[in-house]
Amino acid sequence: MFQPEAQIARCEPTDRAARFARTRALSEALAAPLSDADATIQSMDDASPAKWHLGHTTWFWETFLLRDHKPDYRLFDERWPFVFNSYYEAEGERIARGTRGLMSRPALDRILEWRAHVDREMAPLIEDETLGPLIDLGLAHEQQHQELLLTDIKHAFFQNPLAPALWDAALPATKTLSDNCGWYSHPGGIARIGHEGGGFAFDNEGPAHRQLLEPFALSSLLVTNGEWDAFIADGGYRKAALWLSDGWAWVCQNHIAAPAYWREDAHFTHAGWQRRDPAAPVTHISYFEADAFASWAGYRLPTEFEWEAIARGRGSPSEIHDPHSGNQLDDAGPVIPAGGGGLFGDCWQFTRSAYLPYPRFAPAKGAVGEYNGKFMSGQFVLRGASCATPRGHSRKTYRNFFYPHQRWQFTGLRLAKDT
Repeated sequence: MFQPEAQIARCEPTDRAARFARTRALSEALAAPLSDADATIQSMDDASPAKWHLGHTTWFWETFLLRDHKPDYRLFDERWPFVFNSYYEAEGERIARGTRGLMSRPALDRILEWRAHVDREMAPLIEDETLGPLIDLGLAHEQQHQELLLTDIKHAFFQNPLAPALWDAALPATKTLSDNCGWYSHPGGIARIGHEGGGFAFDNEGPAHRQLLEPFALSSLLVTNGEWDAFIADGGYRKAALWLSDGWAWVCQNHIAAPAYWREDAHFTHAGWQRRDPAAPVTHISYFEADAFASWAGYRLPTEFEWEAIARGRGSPSEIHDPHSGNQLDDAGPVIPAGGGGLFGDCWQFTRSAYLPYPRFAPAKGAVGEYNGKFMSGQFVLRGASCATPRGHSRKTYRNFFYPHQRWQFTGLRLAKDT
């Protein structure tokens, strides 16, 4: 896949100033191929316009850093918080989420001017160590919106019968992995789960706690397009016995017969319609579809705790390599192969764990406390990272979450079994 971050000068962001500059530049590089019209459209309530993402991330810096911590700072435009606030009740009223695509103004060029202004004003605050945790949160927040920008514009372009491409780039064939890659087994026992300090983490990744695991195994491979074709051919979308009750109702009501963006032997990508590679991991599936496939295959979805236990290197093989960070997470055994076999980097992987707070979880004080905790209802946890996740953003404790019917993100699955 074409990586727009390659357009930016490569550097090792060892300090916040470098990471800030690189993160802000990447957002604009992702949006560079878009016209003002492209950047304005909103194809569904779950998605947002590209220029709203560019504005909202800038609103975050202006609101929680410049307004609150830089004396005498004046807002670039006092009307814009109403437009670019997302869900922060403590920050007041805002436009309805589904109407973001109606905002033809401010124009994209004007938002880019605002971004440059905020970047300049942020320079002295970046050096303030007391603001370090809040700045790190802002960087992680902007990286989240970089992934959303990519998935949202893909959904928008998919609605266009002209099938526009964001980039003119042919997708390379996936290297077929041998069938004997097998399973990563775990003997069970008490596992340590959650972030334990050292580096940034979102509040929902902690506190660290103990979790009892029964013996299990996790597939070393993601489920592929070819395997999903077999599921379809065997009537997987027509057999009610495979589906959760809510999932079967969703299939019937929405006439679901394949993953999102599929048609015949092709699928829609950021490079337009491409031949679908049977060896590539299946993506853009819902939790309902993932669970039905696991039932059809005779296995199950892992829990998020099982996934993390393997990622921590307590299975066999025991070393997991995260291509997004370039760091080995543990230090024994062979590295899981890149591509469909890696725990990170292809697609977010559904677990059967409900998105709930860990023991002793408490949201942060103030508006930033609304970041994660208030969404812990009715959603499922996904682990890993996707091809659209910015490099350096993934962690073995990272908890992504979506409602069970959503599938516009790069979502897939790997199977688990009891042993």
